[in-house]
Amino acid sequence: MRPPALDPTIASRLKRDDHGLVAAVVQQHDTGEVLMVGWMDDEALRRTLTEGRVTFWSRSRREYWRKGDASGHAQHVKGVAIDCDGDALLVRVDQVGAACHTGQRTCFHTDLPAAEGNRP
Repeated sequence: MRPPALDPTIASRLKRDDHGLVAAVVQQHDTGEVLMVGWMDDEALRRTLTEGRVTFWSRSRREYWRKGDASGHAQHVKGVAIDCDGDALLVRVDQVGAACHTGQRTCFHTDLPAAEGNRP
């Protein structure tokens, strides 16, 4: 039996790239810490919304992967929002363990030097 499709009212709001994907920014729900960015198609988003765990589409492996199934570092969904243009999602989670495949808490652990610019 085929799983149900993504709700058409949600699907109609998405603006996908040429591969049918939307960027999904993952954020720790209680601290606001940005953990990682992944990619979702309609099926990955449907699974994320209905199963309570974050599922992505792996562009390199060309398959679905549910965060934490292999590592134990699961992401439990607390909320999902779509941006105003429909081309990005914000997935608020309760992160168990590291979010980054390197073992770091967040994938954004390397700061780059940036000029302060002109301040008013």
